[in-house]
Amino acid sequence: MRKKVAVFRREHFNAAHRLHNPEWSDEKNQEVFGKCNNPNYHGHNYNLEVKLTGEIDPATGYVYDMKMLSDLINEHVCDRFDHKNLNLDVPEFKNLNPSAENIVVVIYEILEKAINNSELTLSVRLYETERNYVEYPA
Repeated sequence: MRKKVAVFRREHFNAAHRLHNPEWSDEKNQEVFGKCNNPNYHGHNYNLEVKLTGEIDPATGYVYDMKMLSDLINEHVCDRFDHKNLNLDVPEFKNLNPSAENIVVVIYEILEKAINNSELTLSVRLYETERNYVEYPA
């Protein structure tokens, strides 16, 4: 029986966003989202942690090639989100409020398609600040 191991890769991107529900009044948006509802947006230095769990390949000794994982994350996530306004520049957020919770789910879905390996279990953790982070799946 081969053993399962988790491998992790961290990457980083900077992005701006505005938390806003267009169905609510300006007053309600301000009440719920506070500073995060600034009409001129605000930014974060996001730290992304991707976890893959699977069996070690006896031929390579890898669960997944970390260089390939880094390249994949950069190509499909960081290049797409870095130095962007998530509300305006990223199609996934055209009609989806770019909260940390929604961002981590979008990243998960993007990476799941890119990795395309049903034998691996994917988990994504996104740090919006040093103290606040979200993880999907929970």
